[in-house]
This record gives sequence, structure tokens and C-alpha cells, in this order.
Amino acid sequence: MQTSSRKKERKYIVILGSLMSGLGKGIVTASIGKELQSKGFRVVPIKFDGYLNVDCGTMNPYRHGEVFVLDDGAECDMDLGTYERFLNIDLKWDNNITGGKIFRLIIEKERKGGYLGYDVQIVPHLTDEIKRWVERVGDDFNADVVLIEVGGTVGDLENSYFIEAMRQLALEHKNDAMFIQVTYIPFLESVGEQKTKPTQHATRLLQSMGVQPDVIICRGVGKLTPEARKKIALFCNVPEDSVITDPDTQTIYEVPLLFEKQGLGKLIMRKLSLKLKRNDLKNWEALVQKIKSPKKVVTVGITGKYTALKDAYVSIKEALVHSGAHNDCRVNIKWIETTEIEEGRQSVDVLKECDGIIVPGGFGERGMEGKIQCIKYAREHNIPFLGLCLGMQLAVVEFARNVCGLKGANTTEANPDTKYPVVDLLPEQRRIAYKGATMRLGGHDVVIKEGTLAHKLYRSTKARERFRHRWEINEKYIETLESKGLVFSGKAAGENVMQIAELPSHRFFIGTQFHPEFTSRLERPNPLFNGFVKACMK
Repeated sequence: MQTSSRKKERKYIVILGSLMSGLGKGIVTASIGKELQSKGFRVVPIKFDGYLNVDCGTMNPYRHGEVFVLDDGAECDMDLGTYERFLNIDLKWDNNITGGKIFRLIIEKERKGGYLGYDVQIVPHLTDEIKRWVERVGDDFNADVVLIEVGGTVGDLENSYFIEAMRQLALEHKNDAMFIQVTYIPFLESVGEQKTKPTQHATRLLQSMGVQPDVIICRGVGKLTPEARKKIALFCNVPEDSVITDPDTQTIYEVPLLFEKQGLGKLIMRKLSLKLKRNDLKNWEALVQKIKSPKKVVTVGITGKYTALKDAYVSIKEALVHSGAHNDCRVNIKWIETTEIEEGRQSVDVLKECDGIIVPGGFGERGMEGKIQCIKYAREHNIPFLGLCLGMQLAVVEFARNVCGLKGANTTEANPDTKYPVVDLLPEQRRIAYKGATMRLGGHDVVIKEGTLAHKLYRSTKARERFRHRWEINEKYIETLESKGLVFSGKAAGENVMQIAELPSHRFFIGTQFHPEFTSRLERPNPLFNGFVKACMK
């Protein structure tokens, strides 16, 4: 826990978005955190999400993008993944505050008599709980700086109480808090000019809520012109050096370097009276350079059923970037919609163009048979293969059908009446009625067999990885599968639950019940992805 002096010195940075969603506030938040980390400060990010779901675990990926899983089992907004990948820290359930979480807390407390008979209101009761939550997270992480990203857009009804709570927090920590507004500067080709009027109006809306931004970060296709910067500074009531340009970059990992060049870190330190401890982004800069100028290029096919929305697989995309950077290699992704293969609208021969194949996780029967065709192609054509969660399960199904001769073998998720249920529900899942937060979730230890590919990649007999699943390999068929050459090289600690499967006769064929993409970071790529990219390069 914090000492009282440390609590007094803690700083708060609130990042808000205006005009539209999708501006990349999560990347901005993570980049500011990285910049402060490089200067020696302990940072912790928090994401506010206004939706009334307790978490996003039951949301369709098409609506919300990827569900990111933390080590403690929390199912979170994908921005939490961005924070972890940039900051190289493990976050917790408390780092994502949703409307559902905060209202449930309020209602449960009221039912227990926690408000002593008062009528419970948005102000002060709800806003006070949000402030206490933020301060508790700062305590838990012993943070010098707490970064708070308010999801959505200024003016949205669902995030207004979060903004009000942060206004109060800033008032209570007068010299230890600041606001950063992320906006968009459109470029009007017909007049050849960047337009600042939308940002001016958005800032006035924020000011009407009692919040004056200290810094305005301007997203756009190109860099901000001096004329546009002057207009924003004048009409939005900020100094010119507090108007920061954030154009599109070749890689998101370049953004901390872009901010550093413009002096954003120094500006924050000046505003919050922070004293420089060190200044080191050299390793980060070297990795970014490798991303931008690789020596080799490979193509990896990602075969899924959510490929229409690339954000559904964002952690896999970034894990490939991380491993590519450490191997001086750019990984181009070829998106392959397995429902089209399943329905005969696309041939599995499209995989000829790929140096490696990833079959990611997913839920439901749709697209499964298309994935199985892709796995069969990878196995028979000796193409490096990485199966994740459902991808591992279907690799076992494919092997059972086509190598072990168990015709019609399947997972009971797709066919509850299959003659050969080689993949079945985990025992603890059979009587569960509620879908939210009831899977095997979060970080668990994996025991790895020596002399296997998994052992070679991890260089250890134990690994810590993150899970999100209900089904497992049916232990009744393990002996049959292994007798034909499949090796189960990883198991759950203290349980006979298979968690890694590999094929030694293949150049690189491995599947995991867990999601290694959730533990990959730019400065520390996951060993499985690193090994996969190396295999694709050969």
C-alpha cells in the first residue's frame, strides 16, 4: 500500500475523445504511459467504458472487437491489451471500469444499507465511488501517475458521469491532475485546408462541462499545419506548444517517439511538477526501426470467421508484429474467411500463398468445417501451423478423422451427438446456466514435457498463459491420438487437461488451448509466436 506522502504526490492524467470514436485514444493513452515509463515513472492505466454490461465477455466481436483476457480472469475492452503491449505490465479487473460494474457496486451497497438512508444520486454517490475506485487502483499499483482513458466521445450521455467524476478529482488534486483532449482535424481537399472549427466546438462542449483541456492531441492523415495549430491554441484556450500533432504512422509503436519529439513528456512533467529520473527510449526506437525497415517479409494466413472486422483478432496481429520485429521480418497478413471455404465460395488452395497458417479461437459451429480444411492443408503440405484455443481443438478433430480413422469425429460444441467426441465440455461447465465470466478464464500454469517443441520454445517445463474456453480434449481418446503420432506436450498443473498439442513429424505444427497472443509484448514477444515466425522465415 501507499504511504500518505506518496498518495499526496500521485498524479492523474485524464484522456478524453471528441468528435468521433475510433481516434485511437487507447494508443494515445498507452503512448503517453510509455513516454512517462521511459522517464522513470511508475504508471498505471484505467479505462472507463459507459456500457451497462459488467464486462464485454458476452459481446459479439463484430460489435465490440476482441475480448481481451487479463491474468486474473477479467474479460476486458481491447484497449487493455494495448496498454499491456506498450507498458509491459499485467493489469487487473479493476483497471476496466464499466457502467455495469459501477452501477452494480452502487446497488449492492445500497441494498446493504451502505448509504445510511440517503437517496442515492449520480452526484455525489456514484461520482464518489468512481473517484475511490481510481485512487484504489493507484494504491494497488503503487503508481506515480494514473492514466485514465474515458471511453466514447465527449457529449455521449453514457460517459457524462465519468467526466463529472474526473472534474471533481481534478478539483480535489488541483496541481496534480491534467486533461488531454484527443480530437480529429479533417482535411478539406476542395480548399486544401485543415479545418479546426469542429475541434473548437468540441472543446467548448468540454468546457461547458467544467473541463478545460491542458493539451489537445490532433489526429489526422497528415501533420498539423502551423496555421491550424495557432487557431486551435487561440480558440481552445491552450498554449501553442500544448497542441500536439498525431498523424497516421507506419506502426502504432512509433507514436511514443512522435510525442517525445514534440516535447509532450516535458510538457506533462512541467504541468504536474514531475522531476526527471531517466530518459531512455533507445530499445523501443530500435524495435520500431526494425518494424519499419525489415530485412525479410513473410505472409501468414489467418483463417477465421470474424475476418470482416480485423479488430476481432487484434492481439494476434500485434503478436506477429512483435515477433517480426525481433526477427527483422515483416509479417503480412492474408485474411481468409473460413465460412467461404466451408460453403465452397473459396478454395482452400488460397493457402498456397501463405508461409504459415494460424487458426484462431472462436465460438459456435459456423466456419468450423472451413477451419478444419485449412488445418488439413497445413498438415499435409508441411506449412507452419499455429492453432489457438478452438484452433487446437479442431486440429485434434482433423487428426482424429484423417489420421486415426475416426470418421465423423467432432467437438460436441458443433455436434453434441457425434460418435467420436474427441473434444468435449470441461466437467465444471456442464451445469452452468449463466454465460458471463463462467469459462475457464485468466492465467494458469502449464506443465511442459521435456524434449518437445513446446519445451524448446519456452526453454522451461512451466509456462504461465491465459485461457478463455469451455471445451477440452476428451481424455478417452488421448491414447488413440498419441498412438498415431500426436504429442500432448503441455498439461494443466495438477490436472489431466491437455493444453498443448504438437506433431513432431511436421516442420512446425503446434496448437494451444490457451491464447498466447494475450501475453505478447513488443519488448517481450511470446515464445510460440516467435517460434512460428522463425519457422515461416525458413
